[in-house]
Amino acid sequence: MRCLLCPDLLFDHVEELTAAYLKEKQVTLLLCDLDNTLALHETVRPTDAVRAWVKELTEAGIQVMIVSNNRSPARVEAYCGDLGIPYVGHAGKPKRGRLLEAMRQFDAVPETTALVGDQIFTDVAGANWSGIKSILVDPIEPERGVLFGLKRLLEGPFLRAYRKKCARKGENP
Repeated sequence: MRCLLCPDLLFDHVEELTAAYLKEKQVTLLLCDLDNTLALHETVRPTDAVRAWVKELTEAGIQVMIVSNNRSPARVEAYCGDLGIPYVGHAGKPKRGRLLEAMRQFDAVPETTALVGDQIFTDVAGANWSGIKSILVDPIEPERGVLFGLKRLLEGPFLRAYRKKCARKGENP
């Protein structure tokens, strides 16, 4: 049985997800969180590293789309416009509705779709609840504040469960 809050895969940064690796995992649509996954919260334009990463994936035939809970459509639209990729804003993750809508835009199925993000309670839970692969990356920058600290503390047991699962399977967490 799948744990709703345990990621399928764990990486330090999105750039570690190469086209070859995603193709090996049979991913043809990669849904990406924006804030603290691809960019800092106030960033309007993608970095050269993110541009190169998206270009590598799209040239390899992997469709990329941003699915963000961000409530600033102008910023998300500008960021995605620079990358030449579509987006779904106000996604309401972990709810499934907007994730399924994103997949419908590409006629994608859960078996060939993955979502990468930096939060267990929104990104991982939303992906798992939608039946798609969940990929957790470290946040670009630690969030400040008591609520973010508490959230990260609560994520700890699920990260430990992931690492334990990988150790049992002989995989490298």
